[in-house]
Amino acid sequence: MAEDILNAIPHRPPFLFVDTIVEQTDDRIVTRKRINPEEEFFKGHYPDYPIMPGVLVCECVFQAGAILMSKKYPSPTRQVPVLSRIQNVKFRNPVFPGSVLEVRVDYVSHAGPAHYMKGIVQVDGKTAATLEFTVMLIEEAR
Repeated sequence: MAEDILNAIPHRPPFLFVDTIVEQTDDRIVTRKRINPEEEFFKGHYPDYPIMPGVLVCECVFQAGAILMSKKYPSPTRQVPVLSRIQNVKFRNPVFPGSVLEVRVDYVSHAGPAHYMKGIVQVDGKTAATLEFTVMLIEEAR
């Protein structure tokens, strides 16, 4: 697991859904995540026809967006992006065990403390999900 990912966001296994950063600019990030067939959620989420829960597909997007935000808005006081809105979510194709997700997040704009982004998840060139989301940067409290 790349140190740049672990340094960018507070997520850790088993709730880390970014394996590699493929590409990154100020306003876009592309990441990959291989979906391990042994993941616990497959045992209970349609066990006879295992598919990745949509909320976890979305989480892959949110974590990629958090990495993008950590590079775009570095903070010496350790601010973390916290999800504040999800909209226009569309699931187009299921994600199966063993799939490799390619996740692209584009930074759209900001208004005050709200930062707007959109994401797309693809598997083998087919769109699995699209969504728009908003995050707010808050001080990490521990």
